[in-house]
Amino acid sequence: MRVKTAEHREFIDITGRVEELLPDGFSGAVMLYTPHTTAAVTVNEGFDPDVVTDMSNMLERLVPSDMPQLHAEGNSDAHSLSTLIGVSLLLPVCDGTLSLGRWQRIFFCEFDGPRSRKVSMTYLPGEHRDG
Repeated sequence: MRVKTAEHREFIDITGRVEELLPDGFSGAVMLYTPHTTAAVTVNEGFDPDVVTDMSNMLERLVPSDMPQLHAEGNSDAHSLSTLIGVSLLLPVCDGTLSLGRWQRIFFCEFDGPRSRKVSMTYLPGEHRDG
């Protein structure tokens, strides 16, 4: 899937797009992966917009955009943030539906935008049981 970002740092809810691409009746897991060194994917609460704001503020405090770094490409902070959050997720799927918690959503995290990005999905068939 393609994700177009509009901001330098941005969290984009991609849950609906992932769900649309799940095969009907599929059970097992789906792996999401973004092949970028300045972006990431994560799961967090998606119903209170303040959670995303708090996450963004916390990440800015951890890795400020003006923090001196040895590899001074102009986006060095984005490389660090990508590593902190991670570029892949493995999520359970039951009968064609993501098995997320009530408040959980999947976010694409942009740390060096705006850009056009990719997220790939790999289906891992298997039996899934909620428990």
